[in-house]
Amino acid sequence: MGIRESEWRTLSECSPTPNPAPPLPIPYSRFPIPYSPFPIPGNAPMSVGVLLLTHESMGAALISAARHVLGRLPLPVEVQEVAANADPDQTLRDAAARARDLDGGDGVLVLSDLYGATPCNVANRLPGLGVHMHCVSGLNLPMLLRVLNYPEQSLDELAQTAASGGRGGIFVDAP
Repeated sequence: MGIRESEWRTLSECSPTPNPAPPLPIPYSRFPIPYSPFPIPGNAPMSVGVLLLTHESMGAALISAARHVLGRLPLPVEVQEVAANADPDQTLRDAAARARDLDGGDGVLVLSDLYGATPCNVANRLPGLGVHMHCVSGLNLPMLLRVLNYPEQSLDELAQTAASGGRGGIFVDAP
């Protein structure tokens, strides 16, 4: 049994005082907080782009799920899905163009669904075309969410965060 919409109260109706004090300013911290709208003095925001290079339909579904959970995506994200009959050389050219568009100066994290498959093999050829990137394979939703929750991290840190997020999101129920 829940609260009916007619019983909802606004935050101002629940306030203990009629004229609450104005909110205190949020102090600057040495450690950036994900989604913080306040800049951290001395810390330039990272601009790592994220490219999901996956088999058909997987990347779009993961982005849709991430938007459902997070609302907005705090890093620039693009999806390139590789069809079963796709030309690997054309896929490589397309991926390189997307990666260059995503690179805001700090590189691109490429998340691929299956190590050794065409999307991952294409990703591993991107550095040969001058793309500053890391590729993490085994893409799952926990990995993507973990990456998106740490937009302040460098490319190297974000690659490690992706791997730990993917591994940490896997559980086996004990009988």
